[in-house]
Amino acid sequence: MDRFQEMSVFSAVVDAGSFVGAADALALSRPVVSRLVADLETRLGVRLLHRTTRRLSLTAEGEVFHARCKELLAGVAEAEAEITSRSGEATGLLKVSAPVSFGLLRLAPLWPGFLARHPRVKLDVVLSDRMVDLVEEGFDLAVRIARLPASSLVSRQLATTRMVVCASPAYLRRHGRPREPADLARHSVVAYSLLSMGDTWSFEGPGGPASVKVEPRLRTNSGDTCRAAALRHAGVIMQPAFLVEDDLRAGTLVALLPDYRCPELGIHAVYPSRKHVSPKVRLLIDHLERSLRQPVN
Repeated sequence: MDRFQEMSVFSAVVDAGSFVGAADALALSRPVVSRLVADLETRLGVRLLHRTTRRLSLTAEGEVFHARCKELLAGVAEAEAEITSRSGEATGLLKVSAPVSFGLLRLAPLWPGFLARHPRVKLDVVLSDRMVDLVEEGFDLAVRIARLPASSLVSRQLATTRMVVCASPAYLRRHGRPREPADLARHSVVAYSLLSMGDTWSFEGPGGPASVKVEPRLRTNSGDTCRAAALRHAGVIMQPAFLVEDDLRAGTLVALLPDYRCPELGIHAVYPSRKHVSPKVRLLIDHLERSLRQPVN
């Protein structure tokens, strides 16, 4: 009799909300899942689940037992992670979140090298500029470009990137070139809606800090959309150098305000806990840090 399997299956049924969902998650047949839960109820002498044709729900006894099962199963997973971390070998699925533009331009070329060095690892890379909830959404690691607020998460800075204010030559011919931050208030602005400073753009200038409240004509949560709009002469943008460096070299965008320095942002690896960091997470962070050691311009 495998009590651990019974508890695992019972917890999977509760989490999935159905026997079919649990069977899919565990790669078992539905009859096997149903039998294991029935055997568990018989052994305990209580009903753990209310079953109807439409839904499952926990009985009072089921709620108590489910809570204890979660504690026990989490303890087993933690013990396995600790032993695995001591072995130093990276194994298993590694789910990573990263910003879209940075993920495509800078991170995509780095994944094959990591996989080649660690053949027992599988990567699931999700690109999104949304700040995901690592714990709730099951991510092992996130790469974030920001000035990180205080949180319960652990982070390591991998590199830095500077922000650049720029516009197309055609836009500047029509509207003039801003000479200081205050001039931006009179310009058409394409704003990145997830920028941490919002619509108040800050700079470090010859006389110290300077800021301006911009009035965006176009707002978007996509840096690539900001860049595309600027290339079509829609206005001034503030974007990371890695996104616009090719355009600046080609002259299709022009950097503005040379006497004023834009904020420098950290590129961070963020993960849920410092305790029992698995080898796959630790080794991926090391790989990214080595690969991105220089400022990302």
